[in-house]
Amino acid sequence: MTTPSPAPAEGELELTILMPCLNEAETLALCIRDAQAFLARSGVRGEVLVADNGSTDGSQAIAESLGARVVPVAERGYGAALRGGIAAARGRFVIMGDSDHSYDFANLDAFVEALRGGAELVMGNRFRGGIEKGAMPFLHRWLGNPVLSFLGRLFFRVPTGDFHCGIRGFSRERILALNLVTPGMEFASEMVVRAALAGYRIAEVPTRLRPDGRSRPPHLRTWRDGWRHLRFLLFYSPRWLFLYPGLALLGLGAGLVLLLAGGPVVLGPVRLDLHSLMAGCLFLLAGMQAVAFALISRLVGMRRGYLPPMRESWWRRLPMLESGLILAALLLLAGVAGMAATFGGWAGAGFGDIEDPVSPRLFLVWSTVAVAGLQLGFTAFLASILEAGQEGRG
Repeated sequence: MTTPSPAPAEGELELTILMPCLNEAETLALCIRDAQAFLARSGVRGEVLVADNGSTDGSQAIAESLGARVVPVAERGYGAALRGGIAAARGRFVIMGDSDHSYDFANLDAFVEALRGGAELVMGNRFRGGIEKGAMPFLHRWLGNPVLSFLGRLFFRVPTGDFHCGIRGFSRERILALNLVTPGMEFASEMVVRAALAGYRIAEVPTRLRPDGRSRPPHLRTWRDGWRHLRFLLFYSPRWLFLYPGLALLGLGAGLVLLLAGGPVVLGPVRLDLHSLMAGCLFLLAGMQAVAFALISRLVGMRRGYLPPMRESWWRRLPMLESGLILAALLLLAGVAGMAATFGGWAGAGFGDIEDPVSPRLFLVWSTVAVAGLQLGFTAFLASILEAGQEGRG
């Protein structure tokens, strides 16, 4: 249950309507007038703020002539402009939206209502509110946005169907507390992901998207910015980037090793033999490495403050270095002992041709166990170093 936000104090601005701007002279005036009309109609105490990112077409003069406040942001990029605007905003709430006239600033009632109701981030949803003909490119509408929104819900359990909607409202204080850093288009993803990881209350309202009013191409680049969004989602989800693929490789590799260590296996028309065993050993080692990367990434994220602490559990109470080294030593000793036994058998035969077809398999398996032990030992040391750094911060 959300707690409604308290009423603004006497003289305090309740709302800043923020528009990032880079050469938007064709449409900026329309957006500002719509925003001002909303403030006048609704009675909300607010301001219209333009975060200018170095316009050379007179956008600043247009905004000032209409009574909007302009804050110059020297660092280039969509995210940089918004970060500068949020820092300069005077309202308790901020509603941000592109200044290309694709969003309706005259009808922000649903956003304000959700913010007053206690939501800390309110996302627009263009798929629920309606997308006018020609307002969204085909690839964005049917591939980019649906795929990235699905991944956002899967990775971070964000309750929104439009992960990258350009109009959204939020508590200025709560968003500033996240210390958002990205300068480019991926800022839209960072805001939602970091809010979700921090446990913020996230709401969604339908919003309509219309074709922008510009005669020039948009700043957004489909493949470049799509990759930047996807990369960001993966960076902030070590489970999906490393842990789950690593566990899958571990399971596949362990299954092949157990199946083929004693000899070839025929499965219908397929005969699995030494090459499949070699592949299983490689899968097993690659899986261990990916799981180790998941742990290291998690610790780095915790140390830098963008991932929440791990939940307390029995294994978290174990001494990470010592328990990891004990297991690593057992694996290494078992692997070396197994390798020595198979090598001794070969030496006893005079280092000639190996008549026993099982010996090469066993040597491969035991050498894999030994390498896994070394890998685990190195991981335990590195994880312990990062844990010590994290504890030092506290």
